[in-house]
Amino acid sequence: MINLDFVSLFTIALVGGFGHCVGMCGGIVIAYSGAKIDESSGKLRQIPAHLAYGFGRVSTYALIGALFGALGSVLAFTNTARGILLMLAGVTMIAAGFSLAGKIPFLQKLEHSLSHTTWYRAWITELIHGKSLGSFFALGMANGLLPCGFVYFFAITAAATAHPIWGALVMITFGIATIPPLLLLGTFVGLIKQTRLRTWMMRVAMMLVIIYGIFTISKGYQFLVGEHQPQHGVAHESCN
Repeated sequence: MINLDFVSLFTIALVGGFGHCVGMCGGIVIAYSGAKIDESSGKLRQIPAHLAYGFGRVSTYALIGALFGALGSVLAFTNTARGILLMLAGVTMIAAGFSLAGKIPFLQKLEHSLSHTTWYRAWITELIHGKSLGSFFALGMANGLLPCGFVYFFAITAAATAHPIWGALVMITFGIATIPPLLLLGTFVGLIKQTRLRTWMMRVAMMLVIIYGIFTISKGYQFLVGEHQPQHGVAHESCN
């Protein structure tokens, strides 16, 4: 992974946070803002609670990233295998981008909601009634487990790194970048969700995801080409 990758991923996540994440997680943020936060406490005093929730999500995402990065390292045991993995990841990213635009139901079919299970609903109900910062953090961790198309996109990217640490960093980047949109939503409940900004951000995020998918395919192709190029420099050195 290079710095440009993380700048691109942060930008995609930040823009997508105002588009996709506000729509997907906005209901939970609005719900806990009403149930767990005293509105009379003032906006500044509410920020630590929202940040605790956000970093709870980041913690779960880091674990998911490490898991997918480790899985990718098993699959990418040669440059050829890694090139194929990157190209498959790129194609999946492009499909995810078109799905964000509503062109194909790719992500919708994957987003079977965990929120309908009995144990998860009981866990969330218990956390909603807590007032401590720890309960906000735990609620964020629980929310990080919810199936989400945008999370899938970053999990695929984490797998493409073929390393658990890089995979975790990819998902941490995603989690941190999505904190500001949800923080603003929680602080000014409903403001972002009801504006045209979200629609435009969704479109920009869709285009960025597709562009990054093409970029990932090109990186995979470079691995495949490099694997089959003759190593003239190495051969010449061995002759000496």
